[in-house]
Amino acid sequence: MTALLRYQTALLLRSQRWLPPFLLYAVFLAVGVRGGEPVLDSLGYTAAALLPVAAWLVRICVTGEPPAARACVAAAAGPVRAHLAALLVALGAAALLGAAAALVVTLISDPVGADHQTRVARPAAGLSGLLAAQTCALLGTAVGALTAWPVLRSTGRAVPALLLAALSALVAGGSPANAAVSGLVTGSRSGTVTQPVLPLLAAALLTAAAAAGACALTARRSP
Repeated sequence: MTALLRYQTALLLRSQRWLPPFLLYAVFLAVGVRGGEPVLDSLGYTAAALLPVAAWLVRICVTGEPPAARACVAAAAGPVRAHLAALLVALGAAALLGAAAALVVTLISDPVGADHQTRVARPAAGLSGLLAAQTCALLGTAVGALTAWPVLRSTGRAVPALLLAALSALVAGGSPANAAVSGLVTGSRSGTVTQPVLPLLAAALLTAAAAAGACALTARRSP
């Protein structure tokens, strides 16, 4: 599995297809986050913007090989292991991006609530933002796994489905991403910090189920 992860990582980096989602995320943060703003609000925006980026990274990773190369890798390592490696590399890239963004936003934001008066502990806020970002990275990976090959083969169907699913994951009641981001925004209004541990665990379970389903289909569908 280690060799597959190295292979998928090298494939992602050399293709430079990671640049558009990374740049899009940077633009989101440049527009929506400003130094001196309440830290929890800024971290909520940072986490929410990561979800579609994570889904996009999944699509890049699972479609990064030509069909012939994908078939060779699947024959050598097994289709399930090969597809799982692509999903894990996408998740890892999104998780690292979210962690870096959460750290920077925590440092440049003002440790106050939405009223700009109530003090908020910066370390606790940073941890909450980090957990929310990882929740969104996980759920974005689940969205990507369920809207890319082998679940959806047609680009014309997969891309709109990805966008709609990413939006739904952010706004739907009961969504772990919605709960994590809402917790940050609500905490900013009240000046309290809560750690979104349960949303993170729920997102991990949903992502594991989505990845298992997508990987199972690779054994049945040819590239």
